[in-house]
Amino acid sequence: MLISIIDAFTSRPFSGNPAAVCLLEGEDWPDEQWMRQVAREMNLSETAFVRPLPAGEPAEWALRWFTPMTEIALCGHATLATTHLLCGRGLAGTGPVRFSTLSGVLTATPRPDGTISLDFPAAQLQPAEVPADLAEALGARIVQCRRTGPLNILLAELRSEHTVRGLSPDLAAITRQDARGVAVTAPAADPADGYDFVSRYFAPAAGVPEDPVTGSAHTALAPFWAERIGRETLTGYQASPRGGLVRCTLTDAGRVLLSGRAVTVVEGTLLSTP
Repeated sequence: MLISIIDAFTSRPFSGNPAAVCLLEGEDWPDEQWMRQVAREMNLSETAFVRPLPAGEPAEWALRWFTPMTEIALCGHATLATTHLLCGRGLAGTGPVRFSTLSGVLTATPRPDGTISLDFPAAQLQPAEVPADLAEALGARIVQCRRTGPLNILLAELRSEHTVRGLSPDLAAITRQDARGVAVTAPAADPADGYDFVSRYFAPAAGVPEDPVTGSAHTALAPFWAERIGRETLTGYQASPRGGLVRCTLTDAGRVLLSGRAVTVVEGTLLSTP
């Protein structure tokens, strides 16, 4: 059984966000406990499992994502990585690739320039009081917060890019927040650097202390910053130690197009089968 490690939202190996992608051969999902064990063994922020669907289904592929601790409903970088794998092995055509997921049918479209565009639902931003202990957990003053509806990410705006980059949060305190994870963000110090805003994302409760580049978080970051900057197309830089760029475009249909590149760094055979 083929398993690959693919760095997403980057064109350089050992940067961006690595995802493991397991290409399944059967027509049904394997035992869920086995998938969880594989995800724990890979120990990356997400491991994706993809299998083909029969003709007549609303999508060509079924896709699930697991962190080392739990299954999640939406993952950008592992979807980008999966699309990169399918296209690279000639298993997808030149047009859009459709995935059946816990978040409905998601579409990934390879572009002539080598990027892949993900069509994801935009997060439902809601004003929120700043949790009393969040500033202490982050070690920084918070300008404002947003809840993100079903995405269940707490979005916190900080004062500056320098503040975001310099954070060393208390991960145990982050775990106690009433959210799947905490995304921190600030405007770019200098847009001439090629991005409009920066972010970092912490989800220790899901087994991901800091995610290198989080596609799903950009479904909230894009509308948050579009309202302030006054543009529907923006570029975000996730300032983790690995780092990565995410091109974001809001659509009139309440969706966000997340675009980036990917590069395969490992291909191998998974010897333990379900």
